[in-house]
Formats: sequence, structure tokens, C-alpha cells
Amino acid sequence: MSVPADYYDMTRVRPEVAKVLTRINELGPTFAERAVGIDIDASFPVENYKDLAAEGFMTLTVPKEHGGHEFSLGEYAMVGAEIGKYCGATALTFNMHNSTMMWSRFMYEMPHLTDEDCAAFAPLRARQFKRAVAEQGIYSQPISEAGNNWTSKPIQTNCVKVDGGWKINGFKKFASLAGYCDYYSIVCTEHFAGEEPRHEDTMIFVVHKDAVGLSVKGEWDPLGMRGTNSRDLILKDVFVTEDDLLMPPGLFIKTLPYWPHMMATLSPTYMGVAQGAYDFTVGYLSGKLPGMPPIDRRMFATKRHAVGQMYARLSSMRALWWQAFMEAQGLPTQAQVLRMYSAQYNVMEGVQEIAALAIRTCGGQSMLKSLPLERMYRDSRCGALMLPYTTEIMEDYMSVLTLYDEDELDELPGDEGGARSSLWRGNKAAWDGDQIAAE
Repeated sequence: MSVPADYYDMTRVRPEVAKVLTRINELGPTFAERAVGIDIDASFPVENYKDLAAEGFMTLTVPKEHGGHEFSLGEYAMVGAEIGKYCGATALTFNMHNSTMMWSRFMYEMPHLTDEDCAAFAPLRARQFKRAVAEQGIYSQPISEAGNNWTSKPIQTNCVKVDGGWKINGFKKFASLAGYCDYYSIVCTEHFAGEEPRHEDTMIFVVHKDAVGLSVKGEWDPLGMRGTNSRDLILKDVFVTEDDLLMPPGLFIKTLPYWPHMMATLSPTYMGVAQGAYDFTVGYLSGKLPGMPPIDRRMFATKRHAVGQMYARLSSMRALWWQAFMEAQGLPTQAQVLRMYSAQYNVMEGVQEIAALAIRTCGGQSMLKSLPLERMYRDSRCGALMLPYTTEIMEDYMSVLTLYDEDELDELPGDEGGARSSLWRGNKAAWDGDQIAAE
């Protein structure tokens, strides 16, 4: 099995991060062993989560003053990719939990927030960090709603002001960790009588798993990523108060569009799956897989050529992906955003190519469910269709950012479906006139 030094320049990696990467690879074989039953039964990786929590890895991006590791987005992505080598479902759900932690941290640090914004935000984020650190609470972040790109139109799940707070009504599709988390981060749109729903009225609340009116429905029997337990979440008159806000009203739409890398955090999982498929192929051809006969298949030139192809695809994919995440920041430049879009696209398409080539190269035996490659192949098919950054959307975004000037982006043709609401449009709108002048 590969180690981080095989594909990262470790002189550029902080010792604290290197230590976590090493520990993940020590836990990895156990995760891989459990992944077999998790996949067959479509069961949640409970034991893996216990191990990650015991190591303190559920709070990687939480600020140090709140008891976390304070990893950057890029450092967090490296850890997620290492988990993905061994169990894709664990890595993918690990991201759903950590995304809530990242929103509470990185959105608060955005330079265009006012002192008043930060003062309102501070106690809310402190509450979530305490739950994650002291109580070891696990979060789910269900956003998808069937048939609607959640960045194209206002979120359909809605909240309405009532005495003492709000009532939430709606439906979430693919709610990963459903039934296994402690809290759900619910993105919804505040509705006002006689007014059309607006992006500007997007709200996000933290709802406890036992809240009255919250229920988990449906079965979970997908092609791949079977351990994510991404069932349907129903909210019927769920009551919340100001204390349940994840961030103050108005800040979701004021921050997330200007931290576009935050919507690409599914890619570490698939970067890891790609590496896992490559590692399996090398071990299989070399006769060095535990539990299998030590048969050397390296003398076949066709198989050696395929491994060369896989390495070339994997290494170029990772190089772009690592650069994009290591330079991730709020208010990025257009060049940084384009690299991120390209990295997202290359990972989600490349993982499928590498897994397919691995099966073709290793041969018929690799299709058996007793070996992990068959699961990795099925898992690899899921990434390209995950919103908001599907591969089709990435193709469109990369094309329009290169063909049009920034001041033309709001008038682009061919956006009848509204998918470009999540397209980066520059950072000027994040600042008011006084702030721009002050710069």
C-alpha cells in the first residue's frame, strides 16, 4: 500500500499533518477489512467512526482555541483522501460531518464580514465546536432536494417565523449519516407572506436528531458508497430558535459563494478511491496482496503498460488537485477557481478511468466481491454525478470562465436550468463601496 511520501512532497507538509496521515494509514487496513461487510449490508461504518473520534480526528478543522487541530482546507483534504484509500463510504460521510465544522470556521474568517456579523456569529460557532469537541457530536449536512440543484434555485425546504423562533418544513434527499448522526445542519429558505422565495433569505439551522417532526424514511440500496446511509430526511413543523442557527441570518449567501472550494470537498474521497485502485493493481500484479497466492504477473508487457497509464493519470490528477486545495481560500482569484474546477472534474472523471483500467488489467478475478477492487469500481461511479459540482456543470463553468469576461457572466446564454447560480462571479459583490475604497 502506498504512503503519503509516494505522492506528496513531505517537506511542505506540517509535522502535525504528517502525523495524522501516518495514523490514518495505520488504521487503514482495519477500515478496509470492515469495508467488506459495510458494502454488502449497506450498513454505516460505526466502528470506523469510533476509531476516528478516539483519535480526535472529527475536529480537524476546528480552531485550536476551541479544542481542535485547526487544519487548513488543503490539510483536511489530504486526510480525507487517505481515508478514501481504504473505505470510500467512511471518507465521504467523514466529509459531511467536517463540512459543518468548516462552515463554522472558514465562513467566520471571511475578510468582508463586519464586526457586527462576527459578533453575532461567534456564540453560534462556539456552540457547535463545543458539541463536536466536548460531546463528540456527529453532524450530517443534508442539502440535496430531489430534482433541484441546490445552488440553482432557492432551497425548497422552508422556514416560517413563529412565536419564539421558526418552523421548518421540507424534504432532504441523500441525507448521509441519516439515523446515525447527532445533529443535522438544515439549509432552508425563509418564506414571507406574499413574497417569492429568494437566495438572500437562505438560513441554516442545527437540528437535533430527536427533534419533534424530524424523521428518516426510505431504504438505502445504491450501486456504490453503500455505507453512507443516505436516506430521506423529512421535516414537518420542526421548531427551532435563534440558538439553533449555525450562522446568523444573511451570512450563508454572503459567504458561501465567495468560498467556492468549500463545495468541492467531496473530491478527497474519490482521490483516495483512485489511489486505492492503483495500489490494489500494483499489489495484485506483484503477488503481494495479503491472503492471496504470491503469483507474479509482472512479466506481461500489456499489464506493465496499463500500470504506466494508471500512474501517469493518477499523478497528474493528484498534482492539480493538491495545488487547488493547498491554495484554497476565501475570495479566491479567477485562476484559483479555474484550477479548482479543473481538479474537481479530473478527479471525478479520473477515478472512474483508473478503476475501470484496474479491473481490465487485473482480469476476471478482480471482479469478485471477495476482493476490494469491485467495490472501488462501483464507488468510483458515484462522484461525477454529485451536486453541486457534477462533471457536466464543471465543463460548463470552465468554459464560460475562459470564454467570457467577468462583467458578462450574469448575462450568459444557455442557462435555462439555472445551474450557474453556483458559478463564481468574482469577489466585488462581497464588499460594499466603502470597503472597496478602503482597500
